[in-house]
Amino acid sequence: MTVHFIGAGPGAADLITVRGRDLIARCPVCLYAGSIVPKDLLAYCPDAARLVDTAPMSLDEIEAEYVAAHDAGHDVARLHSGDLSVFSAVAEQMRRLDAREIPYTVTPGVPAFAAASAALGRELTVPEVAQSVVLTRVPGRASRMPEGETLAAFAATGATLAIHLAIHALDKVVEEVTPFYGADCPVAVVAHASWPEERILRGTLGDICAKLAEAPIERTALILVGRALAARDFRDSALYDADYRRRFRGGAA
Repeated sequence: MTVHFIGAGPGAADLITVRGRDLIARCPVCLYAGSIVPKDLLAYCPDAARLVDTAPMSLDEIEAEYVAAHDAGHDVARLHSGDLSVFSAVAEQMRRLDAREIPYTVTPGVPAFAAASAALGRELTVPEVAQSVVLTRVPGRASRMPEGETLAAFAATGATLAIHLAIHALDKVVEEVTPFYGADCPVAVVAHASWPEERILRGTLGDICAKLAEAPIERTALILVGRALAARDFRDSALYDADYRRRFRGGAA
């Protein structure tokens, strides 16, 4: 018996990996976060699968499901939205499985920031504009931010910021990062990226709060900040430069 942690992707049922889809299809038990994992993904489950929505459950209750499946010899597909490497609350589940010596695997998924980038039709790293992407969040009821991990500290680098779980604090985000990027810096709010109800709100640090007030977005949204979001006059990458010598293509000496 194995618990398979699966990154379910940003929302669209066809944005799950082939490996993830195949694991879902062969597991007799599926635990999924119903508040953020679309029901369409459950169509990949076997007809007789036990489906458990973990949205209203505590960690103890989720652990009990793993133990019951382990005792019955049933593999479990555990679906989390996006990718498991960030903001997934998987670490504490793995810790409990380790303590019980219940085996598990981890299958990555398409992260929310990648789906948001695709929705915008923009690359988040642009030559000589931004070559780093910072995935972060703001303090909340669920957990505090570690000392030193502040929006101001990240904004000081000029990197593209992908700010999760912060739509409720957009005004504070704007206040903290504007001194580093300027009021004319592009901002995009992408809600439910890849879902049928996907929404995109574009603006600048100077006007994004007013735009959000006119068209409110309350949850499941990502805030992207940075010059790369609207960069036009940037130099081409050297990757495809005819005179750039690289391993797979000869070039000028």
